[in-house]
Parts: sequence; structure tokens; C-alpha cells
Amino acid sequence: MKLDILAAGPHPDDVELGCGGTLAKMIDQGSKVGILDLTCGELGTRGTPELRLKEATNAADILGVHARENLKMRDGFFINDEEHLLKVIKIIRKYQPEIVITSAPKDRHIDHGRAAKLIKDACFLSGLRRIETGQGVWRPKQIFSYIQWLPLNPDFIVDISGYLDIKIKACLAYKSQFYDPESKEPETPISSKSFIDSIKNRAEETGRVIWKDAGEGFIAENFLAVDNLKVFV
Repeated sequence: MKLDILAAGPHPDDVELGCGGTLAKMIDQGSKVGILDLTCGELGTRGTPELRLKEATNAADILGVHARENLKMRDGFFINDEEHLLKVIKIIRKYQPEIVITSAPKDRHIDHGRAAKLIKDACFLSGLRRIETGQGVWRPKQIFSYIQWLPLNPDFIVDISGYLDIKIKACLAYKSQFYDPESKEPETPISSKSFIDSIKNRAEETGRVIWKDAGEGFIAENFLAVDNLKVFV
């Protein structure tokens, strides 16, 4: 299946938190969308790798994505080397996405920036015909990064008015990770009720600056070209 958009993250739930509303909107508008998780999140304080994979499947169903894969790299220890690059290159060539969305280039969790660099490098290398994987070469037209923990300045904001509820529902599919008053597991920075509130608050604040109900910000890898100024009105 050829995809229009492939959204990648180091852990299950990163994509939903970073750009779940945008993916839901693009799917609703007819785009083919997939998600790539690099790891199973096995170093997470709460839950288990097996449970997080089930939660990822549920979240994908909520968003309506057309494909989801997990490369099962080592959480916290994957590196940007030939072995890991080839794994991502094979996914890019398999789905041939026009747009790739990856994690924040700089963030609190060390995996986020590392994953962003790995994905971006793989997108470039995927277009080189002398790298043989038994597949046709493919290089996405655009690479964007969603914004995660740190309040990075976006290059553009997608209006997700009407899609915030589905974004939050997809995030809450990861019950092991987020606020659960009945959980006996240790508290983490994302397991408090205030973090759930922050998902909504951040989207609404991001939307406010573009005069919309909700928004998600993105950082562009390359300059964005437009044919004329009418796209802004």
C-alpha cells in the first residue's frame, strides 16, 4: 500500500501525542496514513511492551490509520547506524510516503531527538539507488517534525478544530501510560491528570494563535514553497 503520510516516533503514543489530530484530519480528507513505532517502549516505568503494542493497535483503530508497524528497536539504546537506517529505509521504500512526520529534533527524552535524526537520514538514503534492499528507491518530498515536551517554535500550524476529541481519545487508548486513578504503578511525568489536561490546553493554545479552536505545530526540515499568496487567505 502506498501512503500519503508516514508518521514515526520512537515509542508507541509519541505520534498520537504529537500529531494525532492532524492525522485524523488528513484521513478524514482521504489521505492514506501510516504510523511507524521504532521501539515497544520497554523501558517505560508503567505497563509492559506487550500491553503497549495492544494499546497502539487500539489507538490506530481510533485514528483510522491504514497501516502501523513496529521495528522493535531497543528502547533507549537504538543508534543511527547502518543496521538501524536500513530497517527504516525498507519501511520508507515499502510505503513510499510523500510526507514523513517524525519526532521533535530536540526534547526532554533522549530518544526523541535521536529518532528524528535517524528518520531524516533514512529518508535521504532511501533515495539512493546503490543502497540495495530489493525494493524501488523512494525519497519523501517533505519531512516535518511534530512538537513534544519542549515548547519549540513551529514553522507552521495545522488547524485541527473538530479533531481534538479524537486525538485525546487516541492518546487515552494508552491507559497504562496516562492518568488512571486505579493504577498502583509509580507516577511518571505523563501519568498525572494535569498532563491529560495539558494535551487539550496545548492544542487550544496553539490553535488560538492562528484564530482557530485547536492546532498542532510542526517544524519543517526544508523551505516550504507556495505558488502564490492566495494559500494564506
